[in-house]
Amino acid sequence: MFLSRQEVLKSSMGPENETAVTEFILEGFSGLDQRLQLFLSLVLFLIYLTTVMGNATIIFLVCVNQHLQTPMYFFISNLSFLEIWFTSCTSTKLFVMLGSGRRTISLSSCFAQSYFYFALGCTEFVLLVVMSFDRYVAICQPLRYVAIMKPQLCIHMIVAAWVIGITLLSYHLVLLFKLNFCGSNKIHHFFCDSSPLFKLSCSGTSLLWKIDSVLLSFVILGSLCLTLAFYMGIFFCILRLPAATGRKRAFTTCSSHLTTLAIAYGSCIALYVCPSEEVSLETNRIVGLLNTVLYPLLNPFIYSLRNKTVILALHKAIARAAVQIFP
Repeated sequence: MFLSRQEVLKSSMGPENETAVTEFILEGFSGLDQRLQLFLSLVLFLIYLTTVMGNATIIFLVCVNQHLQTPMYFFISNLSFLEIWFTSCTSTKLFVMLGSGRRTISLSSCFAQSYFYFALGCTEFVLLVVMSFDRYVAICQPLRYVAIMKPQLCIHMIVAAWVIGITLLSYHLVLLFKLNFCGSNKIHHFFCDSSPLFKLSCSGTSLLWKIDSVLLSFVILGSLCLTLAFYMGIFFCILRLPAATGRKRAFTTCSSHLTTLAIAYGSCIALYVCPSEEVSLETNRIVGLLNTVLYPLLNPFIYSLRNKTVILALHKAIARAAVQIFP
């Protein structure tokens, strides 16, 4: 028997006449007044520009200044490169949403955004472990620093960090493509985070919640334990330093680094280590904004732009550019 066109369409609608979702609507800040949305868009855009320019400045200075071509600044420049992409993968769509009101995003773009957010975040945590190891060797074994932190080892650690982040989080894409979306397509967030996507799915997601929580907990808590272990070693080495000025300088440097670590790990533990189903969407939005906008802004200032060596290199670069422009 042949089915009529109407019967075929009806059978393809699925249960309760729900059609398959082909795009999502991001409603992260839809409740705000239009003027407030435009003001927020301007503020976030200025923060984004500052973040990109600050991190790009660090990359440029490390490339052109020989005094900054050390393992520490090599790792910092890679972190700056990562931060530019990390904040861009969510912020660019946010500007479009707040500025023009266009809130739709296709399934493939949504999945890609979610993947890059988690993959780059995982890479960043591994980079933080590498950077803490570098500081541990520099402070606790200064005489062996050059012998240990050879260029080949530095390159291998950076490559390993990127490979781990990109490949380990590929499971996230697999989880997303296993989901079926046939009901509401409204995401109460400003980007495609895993939590609102799981809540929108009409598939059974209890197992996926557990897999996502376990793997993200492994990445976040595992890197946190390694980072804290290196900083504990640094702390005990600092206590053994004979000069009080040396201890003060080392403590100041480590305290600023630990501040950024507290922001990064604190926000991610609150969202992804705790059971995701218990985290409210409002909390998810606020912490997500902190993670994707504020944290990338702090990194260049905490790690580099407060450093006298970097400031001196910046002044030299500006003076050299001024001479070339106005000879």
